[in-house]
Amino acid sequence: MTIAIICLVAFLASGLTFFSGFGLGTLLLPAFALFYPIEQAIALTAIVHFLNGLFKLVLVGRFADKNIILRFGLPALLASFFGAWALVLLANLGPLFEYTEFGRTFAVAPASFAIGLLLLFFALVELIPALTKFSFPPRYLIFGGFMTGFFGGLSGMQGAMRSAFLARAGLSKETYIATGAVIATIIDVSRIGVYLPNFLVQGEHLDYVLVGAAVLSAFAGAYLGDTFLKKITMRFVQRIVAILLFLISLGLMSGAL
Repeated sequence: MTIAIICLVAFLASGLTFFSGFGLGTLLLPAFALFYPIEQAIALTAIVHFLNGLFKLVLVGRFADKNIILRFGLPALLASFFGAWALVLLANLGPLFEYTEFGRTFAVAPASFAIGLLLLFFALVELIPALTKFSFPPRYLIFGGFMTGFFGGLSGMQGAMRSAFLARAGLSKETYIATGAVIATIIDVSRIGVYLPNFLVQGEHLDYVLVGAAVLSAFAGAYLGDTFLKKITMRFVQRIVAILLFLISLGLMSGAL
């Protein structure tokens, strides 16, 4: 039953998030956490997320925009280290507020609330017709890269921020997905060093059969997404990004994520 649930989540999450470029880890981590201690769940999720990113590069990497990778990806990589450093400084700060619902206590951290507000703004830009003409000129790509990397290092939520900028960068759907996959992989590689101690500690306890099955399921979901790529429009991709940004922003500001 465990392997069936994990594989189903990996397949659906990979397929549904193929177009948005983010959300696989957000959906997969809770599924792993249902059956494994959180330390193992984080390690398992990281493995699946990284390998699925490499598979997406095989599928669509040839469409990536090298100029945007340099102007957006490299600043993101640099800023991710500053974000991780800021996380250490903020670790001792208490939550903005706490509340209890459904027998569970929710705590909202300052960084999560700030990121949630920012993502909510990006979502509304896409969802409110009067704001759809709002766009980010190319000169803001470097700034967007720094924002993405910083908040990615701070919270691990780099995918949502990255997609919020790239979705408005005037890219084709193929280039948007491919460029996002390359940048995500670059940042994932930088985060491997952070996860490495956890891998070493958890390595002998990990269920590698489950990991393999989850990775293959995620591959199948990504392949299915690539198959449908030619049948959708860039506007449809932007709508998916907006809806997921909206949901994640609510999750962050409410303490659910």
